[in-house]
Amino acid sequence: MTRTARRTGRPTQVAALGVGALLALSACSSSDDSSSADSDSSASASASDKVSGTVTVFAAASLKESFTALGKEFEKAHPGTKVTFSFGGSDSLAASITGGAPADVFASASPKTMAIVTDAGDASGTPTTFVRNQLEIATLPGNPDKIASLEDLTGSSLKVVLCDRTVPCGAAAQKALDASKLKLTPVSYEQDVKAALTKVELKEADAAVVYKTDVHAAGDKVEGVEFPESADAVNDYPIVRLKDARNAEAAEAFIALVRSAEGQKVLTGAGFLQP
Repeated sequence: MTRTARRTGRPTQVAALGVGALLALSACSSSDDSSSADSDSSASASASDKVSGTVTVFAAASLKESFTALGKEFEKAHPGTKVTFSFGGSDSLAASITGGAPADVFASASPKTMAIVTDAGDASGTPTTFVRNQLEIATLPGNPDKIASLEDLTGSSLKVVLCDRTVPCGAAAQKALDASKLKLTPVSYEQDVKAALTKVELKEADAAVVYKTDVHAAGDKVEGVEFPESADAVNDYPIVRLKDARNAEAAEAFIALVRSAEGQKVLTGAGFLQP
């Protein structure tokens, strides 16, 4: 009886010790997890603290409305920061960057114009496509000329404006025209998509081939006409931090915002397509 009691008592004692050890390990593990979480939180806070000062962004003209909105969100999320923009034709912006213009971020309307910067060794890392954009015909309000297709723009009586072929929207328009085997002689070639759209807004032109995002931004100043050939000329928009960025931390933080769910919501709301 005594021998049996000793046998049954000993495993119980060992089990109790084992449970105690497990509880201790669990407590230690919990403490370590908490410490790790605190460490991650501190690291995140530390990274956030680094974001200060001014960040200069060179961006394609078609990004003006959405990037301006994101710039305000960035400044709100990082008190004390300021985002300054230079919007224009991607080719002109790229030339300015390779020419030494001070900038932290470059967002281009095509990989071809981004290549001007990367080939010159002025980019830090590999550019990332963050949105895509598709062409649309902008007509006068109410579409008085009853424009319904890209072919309709070839009518001799219409005053049509295109972006210059060196600009992404102009290159895309030419690609769409080539795909449909159409020839179009515009009354003018404009330096960027906003300049082309303005011609229609001011009634100096009957129509312009621009981006859907620009028609969207113009509101009731113009009317948009979709055309199937635009599917053959969708532009990818890449973004990158520049090698000589004066504010690298803020540059990376702005790019992160652009690529985030919040940033994508703003961009798709403006008419951009997800990459």
